[in-house]
Amino acid sequence: MWHQNLTIYYIKVPEGYLEVNKILQHKTFRGKFNTSDIERVVCNNDKQRFKLRRNPHNNCLEIKANQGHTISDVSDADLTPITESKYKTVIHGTYLKCWQEIKSKGLSRMKRKHVHLAKGLPNDASVISGLRKDADVLIYIDLPRALAEGIKFFESENGVILTSGNEKGYLEPKYFAKVINIHTGAQLFP
Repeated sequence: MWHQNLTIYYIKVPEGYLEVNKILQHKTFRGKFNTSDIERVVCNNDKQRFKLRRNPHNNCLEIKANQGHTISDVSDADLTPITESKYKTVIHGTYLKCWQEIKSKGLSRMKRKHVHLAKGLPNDASVISGLRKDADVLIYIDLPRALAEGIKFFESENGVILTSGNEKGYLEPKYFAKVINIHTGAQLFP
């Protein structure tokens, strides 16, 4: 819902929160959903994509996405900066059809603020979010090198590792430690 016209009217920049009652009053949702529905979605979302809070000033219930913002003005204040390589594995999952372009240009944040990465493999119980379950290709990131060369990384509240990449929005291939085809086990890079 953040990526649609609701954002124009209701987003609270820089925090990224939307008032739940305003969402429920929007023509798309009016009469179809209630606060309990939103609370249930937040609670049951397997990737913990959303966060609810009570606004400290007016006590209104608000919701935000933990990551995945397309609005550049949404602050990174709720993200924890990663200043050292505390994770053994940082991985991006993608599709084989995208690999040739990624191999030449790097991982793009596209229209989002960040490239999304996971702290482990898809079957790792500690990995809640950050990796597509249907990915064909795993791109392992050389986190120490990227950090040493000034690439900024953050961890979201639901454990997704995020980076804006370079000034053009790319995490360049020079930061790829290895790339594996999930189905065959073949190493695609280097």
